[in-house]
Amino acid sequence: MTKHHAYALGLLATLCLTACHSASEKQEASGVFEITNPVRKDTESTREYVCQIRAIQHIELRALESGYLQSIFVDEGQFVHRGERMFQILPSIYQADLQKAAAETSFAQIEYDNTKKLADGKVVSPNELALAKAKLQKAQAEQSLAKVHLGFTEIKAPFDGIMDRLRVRRGSLVDEGDLLSTLSDNSKMWVYFNVNESEYLDYKAQAAKGSVPTVQLVMANGKTFEHIGKVETIEADFNNETGTIAFRATFPNAEGLLRHGETGKVIMTTPLKDALLIPQKATYEIMDKKYVFVVGKDGVAHARQIVIGTELPHVFVIDRGLTVKDEILLDGLRKVRDGEKIETKHVDPNEVMAHLQSEAS
Repeated sequence: MTKHHAYALGLLATLCLTACHSASEKQEASGVFEITNPVRKDTESTREYVCQIRAIQHIELRALESGYLQSIFVDEGQFVHRGERMFQILPSIYQADLQKAAAETSFAQIEYDNTKKLADGKVVSPNELALAKAKLQKAQAEQSLAKVHLGFTEIKAPFDGIMDRLRVRRGSLVDEGDLLSTLSDNSKMWVYFNVNESEYLDYKAQAAKGSVPTVQLVMANGKTFEHIGKVETIEADFNNETGTIAFRATFPNAEGLLRHGETGKVIMTTPLKDALLIPQKATYEIMDKKYVFVVGKDGVAHARQIVIGTELPHVFVIDRGLTVKDEILLDGLRKVRDGEKIETKHVDPNEVMAHLQSEAS
């Protein structure tokens, strides 16, 4: 073989390899892309929040009068009933004040009765009778006031509840306003948790559709409280520093397991009826706006803006922009341009969702 023939064969081999390589690259670039449809089904949105647990009534018990603490009728942690005696401040001075006021009332009553007889006989003027009546009314008012002060020496439970720690001991000298203990009504518990603005708007939108969320409480030991709660109140204003607003859920607590001041986690689950779902990986974002590629029957991919209603694990709930009949690009979004014709393979949307659920679990 001549050098000329060898050179020609080598050149031919190089051209063949180059052509084959180019064809391979072209075939790889024009690969098959998976597409699927949005799926419409009932689902639910679940979110977790750190919470604080409070009694529906939690008050401070303070002395209403000054004096020595004569008796304590309750103990720390005891359940007390409404009207039950709790503390007794030495009442001697207040009893004496009441007796004095009662005596002055009796004297004023006698004086008024005598003046009335004289006024009926026209012996004294009507003005003197009016003055005697005013003295009687003043004495009666002072007697009532003395009775109230005496009543303040006995402190009774204003509602059914559990006693907290005693801040004083029998024999202590207490002043008006001194803290004696606290009392908690734990029959129901208020659970507070903070929700950001986006989640608050989602909650209001779902509530307007009749999708009332259920609330579960996970206690500090990781166990779920047996009763379901209900969101009853949302505060009026957002906290400008944190960008959140406080929700309050009420839980029944007949067994008394929950106590004022505990912490835990709230799991709020909102049912989403007939929701339109797509995989999150089928979307891309430009300038804080979400887009998908919708592939027509002609195989041409077109970018379309969508509005997300709710974000779930690996899934978006679509508010606007798609229907179940649209076919969307499932993968390879970065390899496709708007208006480009592509070769596609349809994947059943239920299979796609089942795979995503297995990933989430």
